[in-house]
Amino acid sequence: MKASRLERAAALVAASNGVVMHTTRYHLMGIGGIGVSALARLLKAQGFDVTGCDTQPSELTEQLHAEGIPVAIGHDAAHVAGMDILVASNAVASDDPELRAARAAGVRVQRRMELLGDLMRTSLANGAGSVGVVGTHGKTTTTSMIAVTLAGAGLDPAAFVGGIVPEFAGNARVGTGPFVAEVDESDPDFQFLTCDTAVVTNAEDDHVGTPDDVRATYWASVEEQHAAFARFAASARRVLYCADWPGLAELVTGREETLSYGTREGSDYRAVDIERSPSNSRFSVLRGDTRLGQVTLPLPGEHNILNSLAAVAVADLYGADFARVAAALAAFRGAGRRWQQIGELNGALVIDDYAHNPTKVAAALEGAQQTGRRVRVVFQPHRYLRTQQTWARLAQSLMNADEVLLLDIAAASETPIAGVHATQISQKMQQDGHTGVRYCPDREDVVRHLRETARPGDLIVTMGAGDVWMLSRQLTQAPAEANP
Repeated sequence: MKASRLERAAALVAASNGVVMHTTRYHLMGIGGIGVSALARLLKAQGFDVTGCDTQPSELTEQLHAEGIPVAIGHDAAHVAGMDILVASNAVASDDPELRAARAAGVRVQRRMELLGDLMRTSLANGAGSVGVVGTHGKTTTTSMIAVTLAGAGLDPAAFVGGIVPEFAGNARVGTGPFVAEVDESDPDFQFLTCDTAVVTNAEDDHVGTPDDVRATYWASVEEQHAAFARFAASARRVLYCADWPGLAELVTGREETLSYGTREGSDYRAVDIERSPSNSRFSVLRGDTRLGQVTLPLPGEHNILNSLAAVAVADLYGADFARVAAALAAFRGAGRRWQQIGELNGALVIDDYAHNPTKVAAALEGAQQTGRRVRVVFQPHRYLRTQQTWARLAQSLMNADEVLLLDIAAASETPIAGVHATQISQKMQQDGHTGVRYCPDREDVVRHLRETARPGDLIVTMGAGDVWMLSRQLTQAPAEANP
């Protein structure tokens, strides 16, 4: 990403500072996406007229239509007629017919992240406050937990989440309290948002390419990405960061109020007396020298302990009662595609998880091993560039599974890269001594194999950021239902 792009993005977001969202008609391109659909719901709840379009119908577009948001399938210049604002992500080509028509008609074109910034600033201006959750891993779960705990404590938060939250039956929540937003680092404009409380979960080299090759990626270097994390944190009134993540403290220092959470001694909010069982995690929370109480979380894994600890800390900072926070976490049902329990197959538990890079995969498998079951993973690598960069680390992360069935790479609109293939992962695992890994180009073979061999005591995890989730549903349906 060139410096001029940063300057343009800064100017774009700065131009909207102080703009009151007084217009009434919004048209959102890509409205079937998890983030854009959440924005549409929040806008409609505030009384704006909202329409949208997407290239394909989906469960989300059907839900939006049922909620009174008209959704057109396909892009057409006619969609912008009568609109005040056209919302599009950075992924939309500059020569898109809707964008061209909007500019020709004088319709304001607003980027998705800029609109999120408007919502966050509005919450700040209203005195409710706002929480922005950023990091390479754990954003969706942490954002969900914060919103659920604030709601459980009676603080009535608004929320923007990059996943489906069962407690809200959706990816957005309307409320009069603090606005809790998942802030996606894959969009470079995130660094120019302003919030009351910035929560930084971690920072790693995801969505990073090279200065000469930025296909399907957003940052030319790790240093550039981490500078963006630091810029986002610097704009907040206070920063809450994970003390367990190496080097993170150096990225976020400099604010008047900088707080930490984690398991390390010296963390402002610390998890102690940690107990793990196959079905949950239990720990006590210290705020400095004060013991707030105990949390029982119905999710396995060290990463989920840290995610929930961030939620406890945020809730405490906003004055929530700890007992109500702990009760909300005890009943937390997880975010969609984040260790989501789908059902059973022959007595085996079937889980779906979004893990798609080495750190996420390792964390998910650490939680899987905590259950004491035989861990069987169906893994779909995501993006050619990411696979090219991380295939050896992915192989290492997957070594902890008892069985790994590797699907083909999910391109995610990328052009294939010569020599980059899922078999790089399986071959590396075999070379390192794993005897339960194989490449499976035919998904029906995967389904047949698991139907024939699944048994009680197994844990089957469909894993990846592509469409591998569909297999979890297929596995938990009767064959006639799965193949009508």
